[in-house]
Amino acid sequence: MANLKLKGNPVETSGSLPAKGTKAPDFTLVKSDITSLSLSDLKGKTVILNIFPSIETSTCSASVRKFNQIATGKPNVVILGISKDLPFAHNRFCAAEGIANVITLSGYRDASFGKAYGVDVLNGLFGGLYARCVVIIDPKGTIVYTQQVQEMSEEPDYDDVLAALAKL
Repeated sequence: MANLKLKGNPVETSGSLPAKGTKAPDFTLVKSDITSLSLSDLKGKTVILNIFPSIETSTCSASVRKFNQIATGKPNVVILGISKDLPFAHNRFCAAEGIANVITLSGYRDASFGKAYGVDVLNGLFGGLYARCVVIIDPKGTIVYTQQVQEMSEEPDYDDVLAALAKL
């Protein structure tokens, strides 16, 4: 269980992120067009999971914009923006913002992703949503990087993500 903060207030999660060096748990989530996407569909690619509470908040939307920029010019890298927002909200945001390099996925239909990755927020204002995290999975399906953002109102450390990505 991770002990985080949201604007200074304590927040707990359902577990911990999977350990580096372990096989990434497979999952199936809902894309903005209501079809499904599984991690196993992306075998052979480097996958970045940008996990966040809601695309409707300024910090979360900023992270999706930043990861959209990060993905530019990286042909074997797939960035997944994952929250429990409905796919319609993802679609609306991406269309309005011109987001073309991030695949947004919703966990509204299946609770297994939050459990497998330990990111379900258990209490506080964001109870029932996902905690802000970044996970990088190499082309073999192994977790090579994790970042649990300790203050959920802050953005991830993008420089650290880029440094980890450069090592692949």
